[in-house]
Amino acid sequence: MSCFGGNHFFIIKTSVMQKINCLLVLIFIMMISGRGHAQPDNRFRQPHSVNQFEVLVYTSPDRWHNISEPVALLEFQEMAQRHAFGMTWTTVNGMFNDRALEQFDVIVFLHSTTRDFNDEQLQSFKKFIRNGGGFVGIHGASAMTTECDWYRQLVGRVFTYHPEEQTAVMHVVDKNHPSTMHLPDRWLWTDEWYAFGPELTPGLNYLLTVDESTYDPRKTWGDDTRIAYMGDFHPIAWYHEFDGGRSFQTSLGHMPSLYRDSRFLDHIYGGIFWAATGLGVY
Repeated sequence: MSCFGGNHFFIIKTSVMQKINCLLVLIFIMMISGRGHAQPDNRFRQPHSVNQFEVLVYTSPDRWHNISEPVALLEFQEMAQRHAFGMTWTTVNGMFNDRALEQFDVIVFLHSTTRDFNDEQLQSFKKFIRNGGGFVGIHGASAMTTECDWYRQLVGRVFTYHPEEQTAVMHVVDKNHPSTMHLPDRWLWTDEWYAFGPELTPGLNYLLTVDESTYDPRKTWGDDTRIAYMGDFHPIAWYHEFDGGRSFQTSLGHMPSLYRDSRFLDHIYGGIFWAATGLGVY
């Protein structure tokens, strides 16, 4: 089955769910094509009569996450309704200006980074964090190439490599956080297991780790000889305070189906809630 959209082309093995995903991709591409990055109003607004807080979800579609992003956004809309917060979605870098960011409490990077930001947009993002704003990075938010040191430190660690998607066992190392309070001590999960470089910011508070003995870090792509080993301690999610604001990072969330899992969505919402409020579980 083939999916076309603008300059995008996908080959997808046919199944009912994959056909649905393909349709979502086409809708997603139609929403951003023709409007592009020229104007800062390409967004979805989730209104409530009274919102707990306001969240900006930023996506920049790429070749690896084009299918998961539209599925995630549909689920995020329901999450916003369920938890009574305002949600704005954008693919437009122009939203990152002082005036626009003033209305938000949390910025979520869904598979996105600051790679395409100009200096002015980056400075507005820094100002948002320094004024006490919250940041949530999901999966590809840690996959950096040319990003500045400040963004790397905001995230805390940088992705280095990953093997093929596999099932593995995760361990919850801290349940005193809204993102993990609902999870079992051990959690069987299938995903793309990111490995990371060293800590770039002191004081990272780890939430989830993955047991490398339960999957094969050597199962790499094609002829690539890199191995995604980290050893006995392989972090998957963490949080910390940085430069006046709060930052939560989870490397889970590569495949579209994961965004239909209530445990994962509660994990993400727990990160958003903490980033917005600073409240934990006691």
